[in-house]
Amino acid sequence: MQVKNVEFSSIDLKMMLFYFVIVFISGFTGSYFTFPKIQGWYAGINKPWFNPPNWIFSPVWTFLYLAMIASAYLVYKTQGSLTSREMVVFYIQLILNSLWSILFFGFNLLFLSFIEIIILDLTILLMIVLFAKIDKIAGYLQIPYLLWVTFASILTLNVWLLN
Repeated sequence: MQVKNVEFSSIDLKMMLFYFVIVFISGFTGSYFTFPKIQGWYAGINKPWFNPPNWIFSPVWTFLYLAMIASAYLVYKTQGSLTSREMVVFYIQLILNSLWSILFFGFNLLFLSFIEIIILDLTILLMIVLFAKIDKIAGYLQIPYLLWVTFASILTLNVWLLN
């Protein structure tokens, strides 16, 4: 499939705003459960040696959320549908993304968080494959997200095993 270039003059600002809002609602939902526990519960549990410093998460997630917005918009712009199979997978991964924070930080369910993040990894992989069939750039934009969540999966596994 051919990659389409999106010119600035052809950007649908209403749809771009729609994706911005839903992606950042997902992010804010996760952070609602995360931030209160970072200095408390999370600071006191055993973590592997490769656990990144807390300050790195906000800039990484901001970049990933912006890439998600652009990627979803490119697929929407090509398809013109909010309810296509590709977009449904996108919405599901957003829900799974928030759910991990709720399980891990909100309820401290480490094993269940690990199982859930593996499902998230697979959903992101499916999204990449589906998006790339529509627009290669949209698929490529999701690769850093998959890499980060895969790293988070390894981190989650290790936190579970250490605690």
